Amino acid sequence: MANNLSQSLPERTFQYQSSLPSLPVPTLGISLSKYLDAVRPFASETEYKATLDIVKKFEVGVGEELHQKLLQRAKAKRNWLEDWWLDAAYLELRTPSQLSVNFGGPAPYLEHCWPPAEGTHLQRASIATWHTLQYWNLIRTETLPPQKAGKTVLDMDQFRMLFCTCKVPGVKKDTIYNYFKAESEGSCPSHVVVMCRGRIFTFDALCDGKILTPPELLRQLSYVEKVCEGEPEGDGVSALTTEERTCWAMAREHLISIDPHNKTILETIQSSLFVISLDETKPYSSAENYTNMAREALQGNPTIRWGDKSYNSIVFSDGTFGSNCDHAPYDAMVLVSLCWYVDQQLEATDGKWKGSDAVRAIPPPEELVFTVDEKTRSNIRQAKQQYLESTKDLQVVCYAFTAFGKSAIKERKLHPDIFIQLAMQLAYYKLHKGPGSCYETAMTRTFYHGRTETMRPCTEEAVNWCKAMIDPTCDVNARRKAMRLAFLKHSKLMADAQEGKGFDRHLLGLYLIAKEEGRPTPDLFMDPLYARSGGGGNFVLSSSLVGYTTVLGVVAPMVHHGYGFFYRIRDDRIVISVSAWTSYRQTDAASLFNNFSSSMHEMFHLATTSQL
Repeated sequence: MANNLSQSLPERTFQYQSSLPSLPVPTLGISLSKYLDAVRPFASETEYKATLDIVKKFEVGVGEELHQKLLQRAKAKRNWLEDWWLDAAYLELRTPSQLSVNFGGPAPYLEHCWPPAEGTHLQRASIATWHTLQYWNLIRTETLPPQKAGKTVLDMDQFRMLFCTCKVPGVKKDTIYNYFKAESEGSCPSHVVVMCRGRIFTFDALCDGKILTPPELLRQLSYVEKVCEGEPEGDGVSALTTEERTCWAMAREHLISIDPHNKTILETIQSSLFVISLDETKPYSSAENYTNMAREALQGNPTIRWGDKSYNSIVFSDGTFGSNCDHAPYDAMVLVSLCWYVDQQLEATDGKWKGSDAVRAIPPPEELVFTVDEKTRSNIRQAKQQYLESTKDLQVVCYAFTAFGKSAIKERKLHPDIFIQLAMQLAYYKLHKGPGSCYETAMTRTFYHGRTETMRPCTEEAVNWCKAMIDPTCDVNARRKAMRLAFLKHSKLMADAQEGKGFDRHLLGLYLIAKEEGRPTPDLFMDPLYARSGGGGNFVLSSSLVGYTTVLGVVAPMVHHGYGFFYRIRDDRIVISVSAWTSYRQTDAASLFNNFSSSMHEMFHLATTSQL
C-alpha cells in the first residue's frame, strides 16, 4: 500500500538532490589521450610531436601528483568543481560582465498571440509578469516537477538562483547573493523592481499572501510609466553595473559612503524577485528575423536594467519582450525553462487574462532614489561611455533557417544537433580557409550540482569531412563516409562529456591545484597548442544548442577573433543567433550565417542522395 502511495504522490522539485551521484574525476590517461586527439587538427607534425612529449612527461610527473590531490579533493566534496568553476569562469573575471558574460535573448510570444503592436506593452507585461510569478510560486512550493533526461533525474539546484539573486562586485572577486527560500525553508522576498527612464521603483508582488493579478500588476506598471512620462531621465545608476568589475566595486563602495540609505536601495534591488525593464525601443522583429530584439536584449539601454541581476525581463514598447541575465548563478536552460513555461501558458490562453478585473487597495510602487554626488555622476558617465563603445563593437544577427528542421533531419536517421554542429564547422572552414577551435556546451546535471562540460566538436574526423566537402576531386561516397565518421565521433564525445568523462574541466582542476599550491604553471598549459586548440577559454567558435523549444539567447564570442553561435531546433526550422566583434575585420556574423545556410543544404543533399 505504502509503495502505491509513494508512486501517486507528485514529485517535489528538490526531492532527489540528496541522492544525486557526486561529480566523478576522470582517469588521467584517458583525459590526456582525448586532449591529444583534440589538438591534432591544429598542429603540424613537428608541433604535435612536441606536445606529445610534454603530455607524456606531464602524465608520469607533475600531472600524476596533481591528479592524486584532485582525487583527495573529490573525496571531501560532492562536486569538486563547483566552487572553482564559479570563481574561475565568473567571479574572478574583471572584464565588464554585461556584454562579455551575460546572455540575452528575444521572447517568442510574437510568433503566436502577441505580434508587435503599439499601445499593448503594459497590458502584455502584466500578463507575462503574472505567469512568471506563478513559476516562482511553483519553485517556492517545490511543485515544479524535477527535470529528467529520459528516466535519469537532473540536478535542480540552479532553479534556486532564478529569483531573488544578484551578483555583487568585489575589488578582487565578485560574490553571488541569493535570498531565495522555498516555503519549507522560511520567508522569501516577494518584491519586484521596475526600471524606467533611468529611474528605479519597487512594489510587492504579493498582497495578503496572494500574487497580484494582471489588472493589479497593470496598475503598478502604469503608475511607473506615468510618473516617468514627460519628466527628465533619472540618474541611471544601473549603468555602473556595465563597468569593469573592480571599477564598479569601487564606485559601489563610494555610493554607499555617500549615504547609508544607498546601501538599503542596493539590497532592495539585490533581493528583488527580478527586474522589469520598461524599454522605449521598438525592435519590430518577426519569427524569421529576430535580430533587432536579440541585439536590444543583449546590448540595449544600460540605465533600465541591472546587469548583475539573475533576470531582467525586458518590455519593449512595441509589445514584444526580451531578457538579460547574469550567467554566473545559473546556465541558460533555467531561463529557457521559465520562458518556455510562460510561452506555453500564453499560447494556451491566447495571451489574455480570463480572471477578475477587480483591483485591491494596493500601495503604489515606491521610487528608490539614490543620493548621488559629482563623483558618482562622473562614474555613471564613464560607465555609459565604455558600454556604448563596446556595444558598437558587438555584432549580433538572429535569423530562422526555414528550409527544413528536425523532422527532415531525423527522417534521414541523423542527429539534428550534430547535423547543425557540422554545418557550422563547414561554414567556418569555408569562410576562414581552415578549422576553428570549437566549444559546444555539454550538460552534466545528472551529477550533484553539475553544470557543464566542454565538448570539442572540431575533431580530426570533422576536419577531414570539411576537406572532403571542399575538394572537387572527392566523390559523393567519400564525402558521405567522412560525414558518417564525423557524426559517430561527435556522438561519442558528447555522450562521454555528459557522463562526466570530458577532459577540459579535469585539466582545469589540475591547473587550479597547481595554482593554489603556488607551483609553476605546468608546461602543458604553456604550450602554444593548448590555447590554439581552445584551452583556457580560447575557443574561436563558442556554441550551444539552446534546446528544442521556442526560446533562444545569444552570448558574445569568447575571443576577439571568434564567434558566438547559438541555436534552437524546431520540427520545421532552426533559429540561429550569431555574434562577432566588428573591430576584428575578418569575422562577420551575417557571412557565417549565410555560409551555414548553404552548408545545411549541401549536407542535406549529401544525406538525401543515399541513406547514410
